[in-house]
Amino acid sequence: MGFYYLFLLAIGIVLIVIGALKKDVPRSVKIVIFLFIIGIGLVGMSISLLLFPGSSDVIAELLGWDE
Repeated sequence: MGFYYLFLLAIGIVLIVIGALKKDVPRSVKIVIFLFIIGIGLVGMSISLLLFPGSSDVIAELLGWDE
């Protein structure tokens, strides 16, 4: 199962690199698209962390909220 996750990650990275190397797209458009992709990635990671079992303990330890 982990192989498929790694495979999808590799495909995503390749597509981002191909998009970055396109010459006919203005630089400002590339920056906006990359920021959008990074934003979606951060939202996805935060939701997955939210739904991960025991995530509240991890966050409390990272923030130093030992009760």
